[in-house]
Amino acid sequence: MSAPHSVTWTFTRIKLSLLRNGLRQSAGRTAAFVISIVLVLLLAASQLLGLILLRGNEYAAEVVVPLAALTALGWAVMPLFFPSGDETLDPARLVMLPLRARRLMPALLIASLIGIGPLFTVLVALGAVLALAHGGAGIAAAVVAMPLLVLVCVALARAVAAVNVRLLSSRRGRDLALLSGLVIAVGVQLLNLGVQRLGRPGGLSALQPVADVLAWVPPASAVSAVQSAAEGAPIVALAQLALSGGALAALLWWWYRSLERLMTSPDASTVQAVTAPERNRGRTGGAGLAGLLPQGRTGAVMLRTLRYAWRDPKTKVGWASSLGVGVLLPAVFAAQGNGSVYNVCWVAGLLGIQMYNQFGQDHSAFWLVASTISSPRDAYVEMRARMLAVALIAVPYVSAVVVVYSAVLGKWHAVPEVLGLALGLLGVLLATGVFTSYRFPYSIPQDNGYKNVAPGQGSLAYLSILGGMGIGALLCSPLIALTIWLHLSGGHAWLWTLLPVGLLYGVSAPALALRGAAPRVAGRLPEILTAVSRG
Repeated sequence: MSAPHSVTWTFTRIKLSLLRNGLRQSAGRTAAFVISIVLVLLLAASQLLGLILLRGNEYAAEVVVPLAALTALGWAVMPLFFPSGDETLDPARLVMLPLRARRLMPALLIASLIGIGPLFTVLVALGAVLALAHGGAGIAAAVVAMPLLVLVCVALARAVAAVNVRLLSSRRGRDLALLSGLVIAVGVQLLNLGVQRLGRPGGLSALQPVADVLAWVPPASAVSAVQSAAEGAPIVALAQLALSGGALAALLWWWYRSLERLMTSPDASTVQAVTAPERNRGRTGGAGLAGLLPQGRTGAVMLRTLRYAWRDPKTKVGWASSLGVGVLLPAVFAAQGNGSVYNVCWVAGLLGIQMYNQFGQDHSAFWLVASTISSPRDAYVEMRARMLAVALIAVPYVSAVVVVYSAVLGKWHAVPEVLGLALGLLGVLLATGVFTSYRFPYSIPQDNGYKNVAPGQGSLAYLSILGGMGIGALLCSPLIALTIWLHLSGGHAWLWTLLPVGLLYGVSAPALALRGAAPRVAGRLPEILTAVSRG
């Protein structure tokens, strides 16, 4: 057996061993692994059946061509969002082997074709070409188009993984993987809206302009070539197949160059950072954000809180989810015809709960913070600064969403009323966050990316979040009652008063909460430290 074949066979056995080891874990993990495989196969089989049933439908091309492009897009983003999903996707593990990129590429390509994902893609490609293949020319084009679609998807994933491998193994790469949940949630909502629109009479015809464009975008052009060949346009079919073939060649070249660069250039961690002093010199002093914040402890705590929001993966995910979902929910409601200016209160509520469990966000480093709190005054300044950091992001963001959403709905007159309600709700949640942070603190595990509560502290987390939100709803009830009364009594001319009333709510509630919580925080430091240091 020649050397290249032996390398390919070795990598194939490695990939099969990885799949087999998935069945040799604990009972729970094995069950989850098997269930996931069964669900994926059922989804693939049902999708294949559905595509076959499209055969002969006048809108078959409008469905399968965008589906092929969407499949390729999924393969492109998979290495970015799930870098640990396939260990063979990490070429950095192979740089020490005495192998050149030219010998590695066939082995990695064959290994990439083994697994549930590739099988799902093969079934999608099979269904896509079967839906369009008619006559001898169509079948001949389908024989070429199906493997071309699969190979382009796999080569695309490999090239993206090779280009971004050092990013994916860094802290920013892990942050990107954690943020994938938010992106998937947004994508699912957009897909749901699209499916609802397509489900209306004549809805599939709306895909025709999209399909016409994607017919010349690889690898969807390979699928469209089947239809062109079946309709008696061999020149167009050959051009579309050549386009996908050229894309495959370009991707293989890009992958090869990335592998060569990865295997011959040093990693940043192995190079002495001679320019580090120069880079860091500008970060000292009052430059950047630190120069815009207040002096003393208030500014230092605000800066620390904002850096947690930017650097700590779990804190970043919480902020990103609140910012993204807070805008997504009103947009989805408006797209479904249920638009109401009061939907913007979602963003105020989601950002307000960022004040909850403030001490747990410090993890085991809270003992450093606790060592600087020796009086109620110190506790007051500490909590006030954390609250100001949250408000520094939340208040402008909520205000902007209120104005933009009201403009989209054409209800400019409702801006003062809704803004007052939103800011009042935000202030009340900030206030209840102060209370729950010292009354129900809990630890956030750092060794598990999917757990946000330490074992045995689930009840504390529920009490903190649900209890705080329940108290916040009660505190906001007078403001809500005033809004309802003005609407029912015909006092629309006085709805603008909700803005100053809401501002008063949003300022006075946190101020009172801080004054009441400061002595209790100073007196409960040992209990808080014990709670947040667990796990």
